[in-house]
Order: sequence, then C-alpha cells, then structure tokens
Amino acid sequence: MPKVRRSRKPPPDGWELIEPTLEELEQKMREAETEPHEGKRITESLWPIFKIHHQKTRYIYDLFYRRKAISRELYDYCLKEKIADANLIAKWKKSGYENLCCLRCIQTRDTNFGTNCICRVPKSKLEEGRIVECVHCGCRGCSG
Repeated sequence: MPKVRRSRKPPPDGWELIEPTLEELEQKMREAETEPHEGKRITESLWPIFKIHHQKTRYIYDLFYRRKAISRELYDYCLKEKIADANLIAKWKKSGYENLCCLRCIQTRDTNFGTNCICRVPKSKLEEGRIVECVHCGCRGCSG
C-alpha cells in the first residue's frame, strides 16, 4: 500500500502515531475517487470525497486542539504538507463554525440569493420533519 504523500523532509516526532490512521483515510479517499458514479448527480459523486477530507482534517484538529496528543511541529507539518485543511481549521476555531462541514457552505457566491447553504440553518428554524441535504457536500446540518 502506498504511503501518504509527503515531501522529502522527514516528518517530526510523533508521525508514527498518526500515520496508520492517515493511511487508512488515504485508502478510503482513493476508493471514493475510483468509485463508479453512474446514476448519481455530478455533485453527489463528490460527497464521499468531501466527507473523507473533513474526517482527515477533523482528526488532526482534534489531536492538536482537543486531546493535545501531537506537537505543534507535527501539526504544522500536517498543514504544510496539506494533509489537513488549514482554512477549514481556522473556521473551526471561530465561534459558530465549530461544526462546519466544508468551506463551500459558507461561500455566498455559490448560492442563488447570496446567502449561506441550507445546511447552515439551525434545525430548530426549519420545518418539522424536513430532511435537509446540502448540494455541495451532502451535509445534513452542520449548524448545531
């Protein structure tokens, strides 16, 4: 199985602790990329990729900010090597965006009326029993 893509620079201490999980997520990403997309809308075929990207970034974020299990050096290495999404993590650190699924959901230029995605609307403000699904990433509600 191929390793997670890295530069020639050797990884910092602690890499061996997170490498198996990152390799597993990388394998899932490859499977999602090669999965057949017949019968799906174009955007639906990208949803598993967004989900795995979110999962990998959340894993690095939780290890550094919540559990404090990895060093700053290893965290910066993961961001520099683009293993985790620095922009998404920056949004997670702001209040109100702790559960954000992807950056496309808060970009107003991608919607018809210049507003956020429907998944950013709190469930309490939606109709009772209405199932909401984001067209960008398939999220069913990341506003909390």
